[in-house]
Amino acid sequence: MSSPILATCLLALRLPESQSLKDKRQVLRSLQSRLRERFSVTVAETGSQDKWQSAELLIAYAASDARHAQEVLSKVIDFAEGYHFPVELVQVDTDLIYPF
Repeated sequence: MSSPILATCLLALRLPESQSLKDKRQVLRSLQSRLRERFSVTVAETGSQDKWQSAELLIAYAASDARHAQEVLSKVIDFAEGYHFPVELVQVDTDLIYPF
């Protein structure tokens, strides 16, 4: 039996074409929705909430296999990098948490 694992990914983003918080929210809502739908992950905006051109998203994925969890996070990062809106990845931090 595999032990459960929680995979997390913190994405620091730059939104160079955002001119207001409204612009930023529109891009982030779209990105968050697509990540949830495509990868079945949990997404939360966790930092830089009052800055127009930067954002921080925390992504979490629960799995029973570490390799699968890492693959999902890798796909999430690739998707965010190739996102059609002007979003630049500034920093990516991943972690695997074994709760038991």
